[in-house]
Amino acid sequence: MLSRTARHAAAAVIALAELPPGAYAGAGDIADQIKAPRNYLGKLLKTLADEEVLESQKGKGGGFRLAREAERISLFDVVEPIDHVSRWGGCFLGRRRCSEKSPCAVHDRWGRVRDQYLRFLKETTVADLAAEPAVEARPA
Repeated sequence: MLSRTARHAAAAVIALAELPPGAYAGAGDIADQIKAPRNYLGKLLKTLADEEVLESQKGKGGGFRLAREAERISLFDVVEPIDHVSRWGGCFLGRRRCSEKSPCAVHDRWGRVRDQYLRFLKETTVADLAAEPAVEARPA
């Protein structure tokens, strides 16, 4: 349900969560570690820094690190700036007049799934993800 870009963002943030406290990692090093294109990942990490999920520092010894403890960064914080999942409030079938009073065929079911998915993103932290053993990525 996440875009490839959001999956790369999550993988990068997990890699940063594994750094020693106060350490920075360069975008190129993270890209190599998670097997993502370097230029693309650098721009993605800059976006997350602009959203205050990450901190960045230029120069020797610089790079990126988490802006706060991994326990205080949710998966929603990481994917929202990229996939804009909070905008999933519209009709699943694209109807303009879908509402509680005039629901489409899947209105109630989609609402429950959407709400549960958003709750999962908000309740799952980077620390939760970093605690899991690394799993080899499946081909796209």
